[in-house]
Amino acid sequence: MLEDLRAACRRDPALHGGRTIEAVLYPGLWAVWAHRLSHRLHLRGVPFAPRLISQLARLLTGVEIHPGARIGRRLFIDHGTGVVIGETAVVGDDVTLYHHVTLGGRGFHADAKGSARHPVLGDRVVVGVGASILGRVHVGDDAVVGAHALVLGDVPAGARACAPPSSVTPAASNVRSLSRATTRR
Repeated sequence: MLEDLRAACRRDPALHGGRTIEAVLYPGLWAVWAHRLSHRLHLRGVPFAPRLISQLARLLTGVEIHPGARIGRRLFIDHGTGVVIGETAVVGDDVTLYHHVTLGGRGFHADAKGSARHPVLGDRVVVGVGASILGRVHVGDDAVVGAHALVLGDVPAGARACAPPSSVTPAASNVRSLSRATTRR
């Protein structure tokens, strides 16, 4: 637990000036701690309790981590809301996930029950806001998955998987387009 707390303090730029105690309030940290307990119970074959713990953690933190997921050391979930980590996901050490990240399967139509159907993330991977990594894909060590990326294939170690950036239209062009559309009516 202390290791997870230190990781949050090191990786969150908002914690500075002796305010590191605030990290104990982070929902992502509580979700990871709840997962560590539920995962231990899951591995021992305890019925019901692991899912109960994971669902209570989801209710309280907005982070859903299946008790079967294998989570490495020092996972930092920044902000937390909307993070989903599936049953057969494997997350390496020193990984950072931002809010609304999904480490999921491709769905009942594509994944067989009981199969390894969720992503495997290496060590020191960073997954940006809103990214979805679906299926049994491997994201190599030190890779970065950018905000809002949809990853359906392997990402090599050290690589970046990025969504296309937005295109910006100058304001004057928008006004001309709007006035032309209005005059046509």
